[in-house]
Amino acid sequence: MEFNHYSVMLAETIRKLHIRPDGIYLDGTLGGGGHAYEVCSRLKGGHLYGIDQDDAAVRAAGERLAPFSDRVTILRGNYSNARAMLAEQGVSAVDGILLDLGVSSYQLDTEERGFSYRFDAPLDMRMDRRQTLTAKEIVNQYSERELFRIIRDYGEDPFAKNIAKHIVKARAERPIETTFQLNEAIRAAIPAKMRQNGHPSKRTFQAVRIECNRELEVLRDSLDDLIDLLTPGGRLCVITFHSLEDRLVKTSFKTNENPCICPPEFPVCVCGRKPKGRVVTRKPILPGEDELSGNSRSRSAKLRVFERGQETNKKPERRIQPGQQGASETEEQGSTL
Repeated sequence: MEFNHYSVMLAETIRKLHIRPDGIYLDGTLGGGGHAYEVCSRLKGGHLYGIDQDDAAVRAAGERLAPFSDRVTILRGNYSNARAMLAEQGVSAVDGILLDLGVSSYQLDTEERGFSYRFDAPLDMRMDRRQTLTAKEIVNQYSERELFRIIRDYGEDPFAKNIAKHIVKARAERPIETTFQLNEAIRAAIPAKMRQNGHPSKRTFQAVRIECNRELEVLRDSLDDLIDLLTPGGRLCVITFHSLEDRLVKTSFKTNENPCICPPEFPVCVCGRKPKGRVVTRKPILPGEDELSGNSRSRSAKLRVFERGQETNKKPERRIQPGQQGASETEEQGSTL
């Protein structure tokens, strides 16, 4: 199917990035290239690097961004490796970074990817189909205790313990290989009167997907590194879709703004930890009513922005192809469109 993905809070994100025509930018979750298209359309002499681990997204973004072949480079991988991937392109710092987290509309609506409880499909849920771990392995091989942990922590489901118990019971009879089989086990674990508040599988599917793709672990371990990639005045814009992601972003931004760990009674800071910048959004930016009416999936979205301080980092650097002014060199891992 065609890679369709609604770019959540597009205007707000582009506005907060403070795009300079000659700037260097990173879209760490490229998707279908919606945000990237708007960034590229504002560049003159600048360059955008787009990263995505989904092969379908890489293909779709390549087609969408073809008109900007002189100012965009697409790389397949995870944004957790952004520093190394950019270094291979000759880039040491960027003027702005965007992360649009979570699962895409394309992934949810493509039945065979196994992300959605709405379609009967093999349990997969891999954003990067090169990895070996799938949702099927998690559901069938994790212990009851491990299943309880991820459903409780990543799905925040009050029936996590009972759901884990029923999954283990169901797989003892036969392996759980499809989304609908998993639906059956979850449905049996939740009282009928409690199934009226949305689909009973929603939280468990979210939890398994997060575990399969290490989404929270990657986010937690990447935020500091991404902030370090920014030039003075550069901004990191992160769009989250559930409280667990938002909490990590909020905490990281706050810590990078005020990293001091000295006891409150100390008259001056002696720990030596210096702020990296400031939090631009004291409260997250939320979708407007017009956007909510056109895309219900944006209802849980939150945008937070961090701006790098003025005292550190060099200007972006990138290699230039011989005879091609303004275009970055093509590398084995990525392709310049």
